[in-house]
Amino acid sequence: MYLTVKLINRTVQYTMTADRLSSTFSALSDPTRRAILARLALGETSVSKLAAPFDMSLPAISKHLKVLERAGLITRGRDAQMRPCKIEVNALKEADDWLEEYRRLWEQRLGRLDDYLHALQAGQKTSKREKKHERKK
Repeated sequence: MYLTVKLINRTVQYTMTADRLSSTFSALSDPTRRAILARLALGETSVSKLAAPFDMSLPAISKHLKVLERAGLITRGRDAQMRPCKIEVNALKEADDWLEEYRRLWEQRLGRLDDYLHALQAGQKTSKREKKHERKK
């Protein structure tokens, strides 16, 4: 049983790292990581400054940063003893492109639904006018 679980976990882990889009969305699924990215969008900063607004330890913040780094959403450098973090804006492009396809799809579908509803409303108005016209005769 242990071997099976370990094998399944390893397969899942490999699949997650192999699929960049999945790892991006997985990293973005956590509100703390989204808040970290929002802060890094303002500019490069240190881990301690990133951790300041959160009620968690530096090791916990470091774990979040590792997830973001593995997903390619941030990079961490070395500047003497400071390890500045920087957002990788281009890493979000693949997710944005994927979402854009579905946005266009749903806009088209909703546009067709809107046209259909307008046609139905126009048909109802026409039939009401016809009924009034028949009553007058």
